[in-house]
Amino acid sequence: MGNAEKSACAVSVRAAASLIRRAGRTVACDAITAQLSGLKCEVQPDAASLANSVDLLLVFGGDGTMLHAAREIDGSNTPMLGVNIGGLGFLTAVPSHALAPALKSVWRGEFRFEPHALIEAEGIGRGKKIQTTALNDIVINRGAVSRLIALDVSVNDELVTRYRCDGLIVSSPTGSTAYSLAAGGAIVMPTADVFALTPICPHALSNRSIIMPLSATIRVKAVSSAGETVLNADGQMVGELDAGDEITIRRSRRTARLVHLADSPFFEALRRKLHWRGAYL
Repeated sequence: MGNAEKSACAVSVRAAASLIRRAGRTVACDAITAQLSGLKCEVQPDAASLANSVDLLLVFGGDGTMLHAAREIDGSNTPMLGVNIGGLGFLTAVPSHALAPALKSVWRGEFRFEPHALIEAEGIGRGKKIQTTALNDIVINRGAVSRLIALDVSVNDELVTRYRCDGLIVSSPTGSTAYSLAAGGAIVMPTADVFALTPICPHALSNRSIIMPLSATIRVKAVSSAGETVLNADGQMVGELDAGDEITIRRSRRTARLVHLADSPFFEALRRKLHWRGAYL
């Protein structure tokens, strides 16, 4: 499946289809990708149906496309291999120009499956039920009004603090290199069983990112009565909160299975993608 907003995806999708067929395997895609690329193949109506009918899901785009795919397939056991058509790309394992050798490595079994925990949020926002899943993060932040919001946060029913800030990021291990990193959070290995709780521009300079077990239950209560308080999952708006509304965030029972090639270690990716420099052994 490809990102319909990236025109370069069409070329890469067609190239992948050719490589797959030459390897004696069957090509399938979702309806949007079929229209985007003009492929003549088995077509499924959506990403969830596609994931349920294939052995490997190739996702063409950037990290946003991978996040969208993970939500759409909703914890399907089908592994995903991300093909990067764009910028930084921590979730995409293969650059588009290296697709041919990457697929050969897959055919030879030179890869590993890496389970990535999904996180979920549920509660009531402005009288409406909120229930959503994310691969990277759940973010509660201010809306269009440039004004601090107040959030009461507890972990396993123990009060942490009242944050006065632009927002709060509850990040999965996978999401530590996304918005949480930009807000000053720690980098976490994607296989670590932890949450990162990172305030965005907190009024108290002593408010720092907190690492806690992924088994924890996090409750966030909106306190602000003025302005908007918005809940987002992986960058997509889910709902708005009024003062007194509470959201519970915990680990989901579902996971996303990502494919990593044998020669793509995590720290090598950090050095390359974050342009780390300096002496190292």
